[in-house]
Amino acid sequence: MSNSDQAMRPTPPEVEMTPEHDADNSPRMLFNPPIDIYETSNGLVLYADLPGVTTEGLDLQVQDNRLAIFGRVRNDQDGRTVLHEEYKVGDFLRSFILSDEVDHEHITARLNNGVLRVELPRTQRSEPRRIQVSKE
Repeated sequence: MSNSDQAMRPTPPEVEMTPEHDADNSPRMLFNPPIDIYETSNGLVLYADLPGVTTEGLDLQVQDNRLAIFGRVRNDQDGRTVLHEEYKVGDFLRSFILSDEVDHEHITARLNNGVLRVELPRTQRSEPRRIQVSKE
């Protein structure tokens, strides 16, 4: 198993296309977004496709070694009636188990045109050192 496999492991898709409900009780779909993960010299970089999500509708959390990504898409119909629809509008949810190799305090994220980039830096390892032993 490579270092990147150990540093971050996707949790099984808990929900995929599960109906949620809006404030008006209309059903919403919950999608499992596609994710790409790359290893760099500094750690890992995660890319998630979240079309329609804005920074205001995006929530990233790290808790108990789990990175959770939730993106809410606004469904603005402006009073229009949908006559034909080839794709569903919904929200995005994905989570990952992080290893202790990821520095949770320095994770950064940017959203650009519906593509989320999350940088997961490695923790700094202490250098090996010699320990002086003294006499009693």
